[in-house]
Amino acid sequence: MFILSDNTTIQIPVRLKRELNSFKDYAKETYAEVIRRLIELARENEESKMELSEETIRGLKEAEDDIRKGRVYTTAQVKKELGL
Repeated sequence: MFILSDNTTIQIPVRLKRELNSFKDYAKETYAEVIRRLIELARENEESKMELSEETIRGLKEAEDDIRKGRVYTTAQVKKELGL
């Protein structure tokens, strides 16, 4: 919960206020609560983007193995093969 004495006033367009209203879980939810929840969701989303899936990790390990075993092509080789 937020302490009332630490509040500030901000100006936002009416359209944005309407959009914030659409995010309210209940009629008397404060804008501070809505904004806090949206910030937390954004942070969770950013953190989840930083985590690699098992499939991605497996692909990276396979790529490293390919590099170690010389199963790679230079850009020049690929261009030559493709006729570029």
